[in-house]
Amino acid sequence: MVPTCLIIEDSKFDQLRMTRMINKSVADMQIYVATTLREARLLLAENRISMILLDNNLPDGLGADFAIELADLKIFSHIPMVMVSDWPSPFMWEKAATAGVLHVVNKSEFGLDYLMDALRHAKTRQAVLH
Repeated sequence: MVPTCLIIEDSKFDQLRMTRMINKSVADMQIYVATTLREARLLLAENRISMILLDNNLPDGLGADFAIELADLKIFSHIPMVMVSDWPSPFMWEKAATAGVLHVVNKSEFGLDYLMDALRHAKTRQAVLH
């Protein structure tokens, strides 16, 4: 099965940066991009998602709250998430930890190591589910 990544990010610049990093580093990964939590919910309902890169400040809510929402739903709770935010706050870290988010990273520090760790988790969790 081809791995899939859902990028939930409203900044076009950051969407492009993350997409380029994935395309350079991971062969045959399908990428979906949502600019709002509403769009993300639709993409999750319509597609099998292997991993999520999630911004915190989105037009229709907080990524940290969305991470908790997904963690509470058995159908999505297995998906590894990395929160990539401009200003990670202690409150956001706490919510992310509650939701089981793998990493909380400042956008300027986000790099290949976080992406590859999420992909490793996705492959491990996928193997357990099947």
